[in-house]
Amino acid sequence: MRITSTSCICPVLVCLCFMQRCYGTAHHGSIKVTRNQTKHIEGETEVHHRPKRGWVWNQFFVLEEHMGPDPQYVGKLHSNSDKGDGSVKYILTGEGAGTIFIIDDTTGDIHSTKSLDREKKTHYVLHAQAIDRRTNKPLEPESEFIIKVQDINDNAPKFTDGPYIVTVPEMSDMGTSVLQVTATDADDPTYGNSARVVYSILQGQPYFSVDPKTGVIRTALHNMDREAREHYSVVIQAKDMAGQVGGLSGSTTVNITLTDVNDNPPRFPQKHYQLYVPESAQVGSAVGKIKANDADTGSNADMKYTIINGDGSGVFSISTDKDTREGIISLKKPLNYEKKKSYTLNIEGANTHLDFRFSHLGPFKDVTMLKIIVGDVDEPPIFTLPSYVMDVYENAKIGTIVGTVTAQDPDSANNAIRYFIDHHMEEDRYFTIDTNTGTVKTAKVFDREETPWYNITVTASEIDSPGLLSHVPVGIKILDVNDNPPELAGDYDVVVCENAKPGQVIQTISATDRDDFANGQRFHFSLDDSLSFNPNFTLKDNGDNTASILTRRRRFSRTTQDVYYLPVVISDGGIPSLSSSTTLVIRVCACERDGRVRTCNAEAFLSSAGLSTGALIAILLCVVILLVVLFITLRRSKKEPLIISEEDVRENVVTYDDEGGGEEDTEAFDITALRNPSAAEELKYRRDVRPEVKPTPKHPTSSRLDSIDVQEFIKQRLAEADLDPSVPPYDSLQTYAYEGQRSEAGSISSLDSATTHSDQDYNYLGDWGPEFKKLAELYGEIESERTT
Repeated sequence: MRITSTSCICPVLVCLCFMQRCYGTAHHGSIKVTRNQTKHIEGETEVHHRPKRGWVWNQFFVLEEHMGPDPQYVGKLHSNSDKGDGSVKYILTGEGAGTIFIIDDTTGDIHSTKSLDREKKTHYVLHAQAIDRRTNKPLEPESEFIIKVQDINDNAPKFTDGPYIVTVPEMSDMGTSVLQVTATDADDPTYGNSARVVYSILQGQPYFSVDPKTGVIRTALHNMDREAREHYSVVIQAKDMAGQVGGLSGSTTVNITLTDVNDNPPRFPQKHYQLYVPESAQVGSAVGKIKANDADTGSNADMKYTIINGDGSGVFSISTDKDTREGIISLKKPLNYEKKKSYTLNIEGANTHLDFRFSHLGPFKDVTMLKIIVGDVDEPPIFTLPSYVMDVYENAKIGTIVGTVTAQDPDSANNAIRYFIDHHMEEDRYFTIDTNTGTVKTAKVFDREETPWYNITVTASEIDSPGLLSHVPVGIKILDVNDNPPELAGDYDVVVCENAKPGQVIQTISATDRDDFANGQRFHFSLDDSLSFNPNFTLKDNGDNTASILTRRRRFSRTTQDVYYLPVVISDGGIPSLSSSTTLVIRVCACERDGRVRTCNAEAFLSSAGLSTGALIAILLCVVILLVVLFITLRRSKKEPLIISEEDVRENVVTYDDEGGGEEDTEAFDITALRNPSAAEELKYRRDVRPEVKPTPKHPTSSRLDSIDVQEFIKQRLAEADLDPSVPPYDSLQTYAYEGQRSEAGSISSLDSATTHSDQDYNYLGDWGPEFKKLAELYGEIESERTT
C-alpha cells in the first residue's frame, strides 16, 4: 500500500514531500514490501505464491489553527491491491481517528475536521489497514504513521516574571549590568522564526539599554546622580520572527531605583549662628540644637559634631542625635551673667562613613561658628557656704548666740536679704534667727546627755522678690559641761571568805560618767574621809579608772558578823570636779580552800557534826539505792509461780524457763497463743488499776480516803476478771494495791534522776529547822549546778 500526501502547500513543504517520497523510499525503506499468501480455491491443488505488496507512506503534516469552511486535506492511503473497483476498504484507527481525522474508506483520502493547536498537542499516532470488502480479510498488515501538527506563529512572547523592581548604585560606570529579562514563546523553536525573540527598549532611553539577544539591561550614562533623579521606569519589548515585520511582541516594565552612595559632603546652611541661654539654665540640660545638611541618606548621611575651639568649649558640650542627625548643645558648668555675658564656639560636622572613591569631591565635613548669649535672670540669694556647723554649750541661757549665716544677692541689683527658719520639724523650734543679720540664737536650755546634736534649715530670700528662696543646712553641736557626777559601773556583789588573808583583793570596781570624754573619763576612788578608820577593808586606786577592795585583817566569821558596809567616794577629772558617794555591801561567806564560795548562810546541823558535802551526798545515794532494791524485792515476792502438778492432765503444755530478751525480743514465748483469738484484739495489759475516787466539793481533800469502799472495789474487779475472755485458761492472781495520797513533800527518790530533772523547789527545807539547813544548802547547790 502506498500513502501519499498532497498537503505540501508552501515550496518548502513541496520540497520536503518530494524528499520524503523519493529519498526516503530509496534509502530509508519507507516502502515496505510484504508477501501475502492467497487462500486455496476449492478444486485447485496448486498453490501460487506472489510477493506481498508494500506500503508506500509518508509522515503527514496538518496545519494548526485551520479556519477554512471545509475539512483540511491531510493525505491519501493507497494499496497496490487496489484496482480501483472499490473492493478494497481502508480503515483508520488511533489518536483522533473518527473524530479529528476521517478517512474515505474507498479512496483512502484523510481529512482533518477540527482546528488543531500545536501548543496543546504536537502530533498524533494513527494506524492504517486495507481489507477486502467482500471477505473482510486484511490485504495488508496494519501499519503505523504519524500526523504532525505544523506550527504557525500564533503565540506572542511573554515575560512571566514581570514587572521587575531592581536597584543599582548611583554614580555607576556606563554599561553596569542592572538585570536580565527573559521572554518565552510557546511556538515551535525548531521550525522557522516563530519562537526567535529579539529584545528592544521602548522606554528608558538614554539612561538604560538592553541587549537584543540576551535581554541584559545596562546603564547607558555616566555618573547617574540619585540626588537629581532616583526612580526610573523602563519598558522592555520582546518580538518574535527575529524582529521582522509581522512578528508578535510582548512587553514588561522594569522599575529601577538608584541607591545612595556617600558622594555629598555635609554643609551648614549658615556660617554664623547665635543662641540665647539664660543664666538659670541647669547644668546637664540641653540649651540648643544645630544641624548640617547632607543630601545623602542612611548611613551615608550620618555625622558627628565636635567643638574644635572657642572660649566656651569648657562650659558647653555637643552630642549627636542619631535619629535626627542634629547636634545637641548641653551645659557643662553653671552660667553667671555678672561674670561672663557671651561665649563663642566653632562647631564641626563630619561624615562618619566615607567612600574614598568620591574623596575628590571635597572634604566631607564643614565648620560653622556659634555665638551663645547669656541672659540675665533674677536669681535667688546665695549663701557664702554650702553648709554651716555651729556649737553652743549645754545649760546655756535662752537667747545665747550660736552663730551667723550670710547670703548675698548674686544679681547686680544686690537687694537686701531676709532670713528665717522653717518650723516644720521639732528641732527647728529650739532656735531663733535674726531676720536681718542671720544670727542664730537658742530658744531653750539644752542637755547634751539628752540630745548632743541638732540639724536645722535656714532660708534666705530677697526682700523685693520673696518668691526666690535659697536653703542651707545648719548643724549645731551641743558642747559638754561637767554637770553629771560619776557612778559605779554596776551593782557589785562583794564577798569576803571567812579564811581571807590580809591584803587580799576581794573585788575590783569601775565607774561611768554621762559627761563627755574631756570632762568625765578620768576617775579617782577613795574611802569616805568623814568616817573613822576602817580596820577591816581598804581601797586602792589602780590609776586606770578602776579600784581594788582589799582586806586589812585575817579571818572573818559569819556567826560574829556576816555583812560589812564600805562607803566609797568617786570623783571625775572635770572642771569643776564632781564626785559621788556609794556604799558597797560586803558579805561574809564560807569558801573552799581554792577560794570558791560554799555558802553565805549559817551552818547547817549536819555540817556542825563534821560531815562534808561529799560525804552527805554519798550517804543519801546509799539510802536511795537500798530503798530501790527493797522496793523491787517486795514487788517480785508478790508474784506466785504457776505450779503444775505431776498429775496435771494438760500434757501438751510445755514449760520453758527461758528469760525473755526484753522489749526487743520478738521470739520469746507469747502468752496470747493460749488466749481466746476473738478477744486478742482487746487485751488489757494492766490489771492493777487504781480505784477511781470522786471527791465531793463538800469534803476536804484530807477526807477522800474515807469515801473509798475497798470491798466493793475488789468485788467489782473480781467480776471483771471472771468475765474477761483475755485472761489465761487457768486461775491467776489478781493484785490490787493502793498506796494512798502522795506526800505534800513529794518523793525524794533518785530514780530516773539521770534522765529527768526534777521540778521540785527545795527552798522549803530551809523552814524545817536547823536540823535540815545542811540538806537545804546541799539541794540548793545541786539545783544551782543544774541551772548553770
